[in-house]
Amino acid sequence: MRIEEDIKLDFKDVLIRPKRSTLASRKDVDISRTFTFRWSGKSFTGIPLIAANMDGVGTFEMARAFAKDGDGLTVALHKHYALEQLEKFYDEQGASSVWYSIGMVRDDEEKLAQFVKNGRHPDKLCVDVANGYSEHFVSFVKKIREKMPDTTIMAGNVVTGEMVEELILAGVDIVKVGIGPGSVCTTRKMTGVGYPQLSAIIDCADAAHGLGGLICADGGCTVPGDLAKAYGAGAEFVMLGGMLAGHDESGQEVIEDGGKKYLQFYGMSSDTAMKKHKGGVAEYRASEGKTVRVPYRGGVAGTLQGILGGLRSACTYVGATRLKEISKRTTFIRVSQQLNTVFGNE
Repeated sequence: MRIEEDIKLDFKDVLIRPKRSTLASRKDVDISRTFTFRWSGKSFTGIPLIAANMDGVGTFEMARAFAKDGDGLTVALHKHYALEQLEKFYDEQGASSVWYSIGMVRDDEEKLAQFVKNGRHPDKLCVDVANGYSEHFVSFVKKIREKMPDTTIMAGNVVTGEMVEELILAGVDIVKVGIGPGSVCTTRKMTGVGYPQLSAIIDCADAAHGLGGLICADGGCTVPGDLAKAYGAGAEFVMLGGMLAGHDESGQEVIEDGGKKYLQFYGMSSDTAMKKHKGGVAEYRASEGKTVRVPYRGGVAGTLQGILGGLRSACTYVGATRLKEISKRTTFIRVSQQLNTVFGNE
């Protein structure tokens, strides 16, 4: 047993220090990015924001809404769509706005193989597991890379630099970073395992960039300012779940209770998700997610406008004319949680 004494930080533990700027308005800020991925060799240009591959967020409806503005926003489709549904969507919508998601179970692998055999090709693939530290996961990623050399692969989740390096060397273009920070994730409570998200991003970005790889900050963002902190810490992409829940694009029915409208939102390792997709919680595991009701929020367009507007505003405060510059212009100030409590700011 050992204890790491150095300080690790979450989004709530810091603020971004403002700096002098020549920008006259937030409309002058370019929040798109252009990347060429190390392994696939393909390029991406657009706003590097991804809707999480969760029920109620990573839906066909969300992908259509994201594609309307032509800003390059993408959606990681949840992995429980049937083959026929995926084929129809790709035929009608194309592959540019979505990530095809899989886990490591045989059914997912066989469905992907059949999808390709039937003449479709996922431009972007998200290999998503809760624990990215197993040798089996690394081997699985290597196998996928060998089979799909020209597909951009995002995989995770991990929170430490050494594992980021191993995944990139195994063929991953973008490593997904985050264990337990999501609003409906209970992994930290159930297992005691996790890592403060801001420090994880900083450490993992440093490791990835040394090998020409990229990272996606997955989880922990609850307000637009958290996205600015994630990009400022070095993340190229940010994945959102809870911030995009509760909209018309969820593909779920609205619940009316006491004159108010709600939508259900749950973690993909929750009892709700496992009963829906697996017939129940397997006897060898426990639920690591929770189910909540979120207020109905209408269409997602208004929420996106607020999120992206906050990001543009953050860039003006530090003098970043382009999102690419924000990590170079960011200085974090540690916030004393004790003082916040004393003065009633929590």
